[in-house]
Amino acid sequence: MLPGTIRALPLFALLGLIAPLAPLPAATAGATAVLVEIRDAIGPATSAHFRSALEHAEESGAQLLILALDTPGGLDASMRDMVQAILNARIPVVTWVGPSGARAASAGTFILYASHVAAMAPGTNLGAATPVPLGGSPPPERRERKPADQRQDAPGAAGPAEPAPAAATDRKAVNDAIAYIRSIADLRGRDPEFAEAAVREAASLPAQQALERGVVELVAVDLAALLAALDGRAVTVLGQPKLLATTGVVLDRFDMDWRTSLLAVLTNPLVAYGLLIIGLYGLMFEGYNPGAIFPGVIGAICLLLGLYALQVLSVNFAGLALVVLGIGMMIAEIFLPSFGALGVGGLVAFVIGSIVLMDSGVPGFSLDRGLIAALATLGGGAMLGTLWLANRARRRPVVTGAEQLVGDHAEALESFTGRGRVRIYGEDWSALSPAPVSAGQRVRIERVEGLTLHVTPEQ
Repeated sequence: MLPGTIRALPLFALLGLIAPLAPLPAATAGATAVLVEIRDAIGPATSAHFRSALEHAEESGAQLLILALDTPGGLDASMRDMVQAILNARIPVVTWVGPSGARAASAGTFILYASHVAAMAPGTNLGAATPVPLGGSPPPERRERKPADQRQDAPGAAGPAEPAPAAATDRKAVNDAIAYIRSIADLRGRDPEFAEAAVREAASLPAQQALERGVVELVAVDLAALLAALDGRAVTVLGQPKLLATTGVVLDRFDMDWRTSLLAVLTNPLVAYGLLIIGLYGLMFEGYNPGAIFPGVIGAICLLLGLYALQVLSVNFAGLALVVLGIGMMIAEIFLPSFGALGVGGLVAFVIGSIVLMDSGVPGFSLDRGLIAALATLGGGAMLGTLWLANRARRRPVVTGAEQLVGDHAEALESFTGRGRVRIYGEDWSALSPAPVSAGQRVRIERVEGLTLHVTPEQ
């Protein structure tokens, strides 16, 4: 046994030398690559769209996911959802900032850093990732520099005003973002110094400089050039090495559906901020003018939409709140004289809330468009029917009181010119006529003043 083992040692040594040179396993799960485009601010809708595309790519066996990115930034919570999805993806995620003229600013920089492969088209840029409150940062307070004899830094005359230190909340947000992007940069092996400068100093880089500094791996003019450059590149996915084989792959475009497109407009940070302001002012106006109803209806709907768009409320809570609000408004329309404001507002809130809840992400539990349309039609029909009945009732002639007499006909009990007596509904009334009236003649009642009828004889 021992002599055979000794003779096998050179073979084992040869295998040990060859093993490190063996190629990495290629990601040959499929011959497709899913392409998803984001050409707007990062918000709840765009984040959900990207995560749906990634889930579709993983379930369909695609070799990789390509994210074509062009964004000015977006909400921090939505960006972190996307970054978390990329870091835990089971397939490689390639982010390409393109076409030329596109940018990956603010939240886009975090997403680019988190991707397994970062690429840019010529004429694009990334950076400027300093966290900014949605309402904008207030101008820094200015304070006068101390005279030279009161300062310890350097002699000389008093200098210009210097900015006061940043607020504690701003420092916390900046430091948290720096730690976050540096951890991503270390994980992906990209330049952490620029990552920090992009957050702390709002630094930006064009595509070629980003390639030279190791922020991105590729500069590709279009998707065809990107796929060609990706072929044979090794990446690490969940700790496992994979070799990309992109020659001949077919791009499977994952487009937004109508629901996601609608929610993307509503959840745009600028639109979301506007909805929040309209909602607050609408409720304030209703509070100052009780009974106006319309401002309160608009304010309640816009406030809930704004809270959803800013991710203060989750999709489930926001959708459920809008549906409940809509049903409550439509019921209140029956009992309150709102002239249709509650009914129309309730119908709008119900439809929007149903659209928000439509895609629950759980198979078999999503709402069907036909069901939503049927319920909305039923509710709208009931509301319109109620308004039609109320309007018809208003147009019907009065059947009680003195107003009932106007336009009706009476019979003259005697001949008279000026004042006389007439009978209507079995009652005798005093009447005034501008023309002669014969006994038994029909007269038309024009108006009622006290216990006197003003009549005109009929020919």
